[in-house]
Amino acid sequence: MSDPLVAGLVGSLRDASHTRTALRTALDAADGAGAETRLVDLREYDLPPFDPDHEDAGDADRLRTALSRADTVLIGTPMYHGSYSGVVKNAIDYCGFDEFEGTTVGLLGVAGGAFPITALEHLRSICRALDAWVIPYQAAVPRSHGAFEDGEFRDDDLRERVETLGVRAVEYADITPDPATFESGQNRGA
Repeated sequence: MSDPLVAGLVGSLRDASHTRTALRTALDAADGAGAETRLVDLREYDLPPFDPDHEDAGDADRLRTALSRADTVLIGTPMYHGSYSGVVKNAIDYCGFDEFEGTTVGLLGVAGGAFPITALEHLRSICRALDAWVIPYQAAVPRSHGAFEDGEFRDDDLRERVETLGVRAVEYADITPDPATFESGQNRGA
């Protein structure tokens, strides 16, 4: 595939978001690996709490369009209370199979404390239920308050870990997806 499109979905609304900084690092690496990249910053979208009776509320169509055009979607989330952010969940709830089925997805978790592994595991389950192909490699940024200085990674190994996710987003952009999961047939709205 030539010049795949990699979209980075930022699951943080904080102005000085470490998640946004880390996701931009992954997108820069994807760009360096030959992709076209686009940051999908949820601060720029009007997405009220998802209500299935009003699934086209606010900027839902614009969000779905931005994600459905991507060959790979990188989802960056801060870890809140042991899981991903509500902002990410709300955005994904506005989407579905049209945006994620057969799409490559990469996961990036950022935590103020220890490794955000549970947030990444929870996101992996959601993406698999939508029949996305989730990259086995994932990136985690622990203790984020000390990980950055002036908008850059302080630790080369940590930066390299996040850049690897961006490179994998390009390498796996055209992978043949797995067969549908059992979960995908069970996740219709109630």
